[in-house]
Amino acid sequence: MSILQLLSELLPLLAIGYLIGRFQPGLSSKIAPPLINFGVPMSLIGLLLKSGLDWLLFQALAMACLAIGLLVAGIRIFPNIRRRIGSRSLLMGSVFGNSGYFGIPVSLALLPSQSLNFSIGYDLGATLLVWSLGPMLLTNSSPGITEKPIWKNLLIALSSSPASKGLFGAVLIQLTPWSDQMTSVLWIPSRIVIVLALMIVGMRLGAFNFAPNPRLKNLRLLVQPSLFIKLIILPALMLALAKIFGLSSLMSNALVLQAATPTAISVLLLAEASGQEQQVAASLVALSTLISLFTVPIWFLVLQ
Repeated sequence: MSILQLLSELLPLLAIGYLIGRFQPGLSSKIAPPLINFGVPMSLIGLLLKSGLDWLLFQALAMACLAIGLLVAGIRIFPNIRRRIGSRSLLMGSVFGNSGYFGIPVSLALLPSQSLNFSIGYDLGATLLVWSLGPMLLTNSSPGITEKPIWKNLLIALSSSPASKGLFGAVLIQLTPWSDQMTSVLWIPSRIVIVLALMIVGMRLGAFNFAPNPRLKNLRLLVQPSLFIKLIILPALMLALAKIFGLSSLMSNALVLQAATPTAISVLLLAEASGQEQQVAASLVALSTLISLFTVPIWFLVLQ
């Protein structure tokens, strides 16, 4: 496992996806729904069966909620930080990462397979928070978000989350006598789906409009504090919490790398649903993804 292996897996797939997204900007919206609804859950079932399930997954979930919750509270409490993170989309983008489609390939490339449980636990915790805190933060959101109670939005999000579907399916299969056979059958398709998920991230990047305009420089300056918090402060906070709670190095490494992932595409989806701050959210997603190609390997070196 090495940084070179990580880059050799990430960069070509992101680059291919980026080129496809430039020439076919609408293709990702056609491929993503079936991939998210069926492919990714199937992939996670195979990966979870391969790595094994245990209660430590829920400890990782709790650690993710704790770190994200502490960071949100810190941003809201301290006036100087709150002033720099003035946009609600920037607040969400500072704490919620692309832990599912970016973080899991990173975990598979850099860490032993046993760490996958912890990566999935982090993703479940982040999913819980982004779809519960997100609609509350976007108080002027569209009727599609505000008409339903928060708990109902949360249940819908969890039931449609690839992580929760994969976890539920893996638990069911593990209770059957055919779990070993299913693990062997699903292993190769699981890796293929992860490859496609990374290409989807590249397609989303390719679909963003990077054409020169007077607002682009202002947007870059606006998102800089959020980029620093998401890619540096959050993983550093997770590392500190892992030391305080005496977590194993395997769990600690998985959680820190998940915390170091770029801003989640969910933040952009929520901004689009609310009809506000879409350009800010899109810029943060795109820039954090590009910069994380350098910061994630640096965090891996720090963990060593």
